[in-house]
Amino acid sequence: MLQEKLSDLAAGRWVFKAVVYKSHLSKGFVGYGDADPSNVSPMVRGAELRIAETRAVNRALRKAYGIGLCSVEELGAFSSAPRPSAVSSPSNGHPSSNGNSNGQPRLRDQLCLLIRQYNLDANLVKAYAADFCGTQTLSGASRELVESFISHLAAAAKENRGALVCKLNSYAQPTVEARS
Repeated sequence: MLQEKLSDLAAGRWVFKAVVYKSHLSKGFVGYGDADPSNVSPMVRGAELRIAETRAVNRALRKAYGIGLCSVEELGAFSSAPRPSAVSSPSNGHPSSNGNSNGQPRLRDQLCLLIRQYNLDANLVKAYAADFCGTQTLSGASRELVESFISHLAAAAKENRGALVCKLNSYAQPTVEARS
């Protein structure tokens, strides 16, 4: 639904709110999406209204179904400069959550992008990352170690994805089959 108080027709700024209900008893999962000429590709200028609506729906769907990855568009990884947002996202209230002060995507987002780009198993990548960093969990690793792992993963995926997948599969937990 259009958020009229936050939208500005003259500036081409649109803000939408979407609610996804997983069942008729669900209270709903809310997602907001905004778009204006400063945060959309020049190829789609003029379609800000539809882009804002799509962003809202996608965010609500990701929340409803527990998808931790954001869209590649939101990472800003393919833009040459950081995109200023006219409206901070009401869903998290933290305007810098899409990157750091120099416009680079967060480490987590860089890792998610690699996982998507090379179609890798996220759980196996996390296990490999923790092992690579020498920690129980990836969150226990220093920023420098995580940066080093991301560089290593990117190089390994680019050089020989098959070998990387084989390495990742070594981190798979064996399944216990029920016997009848």
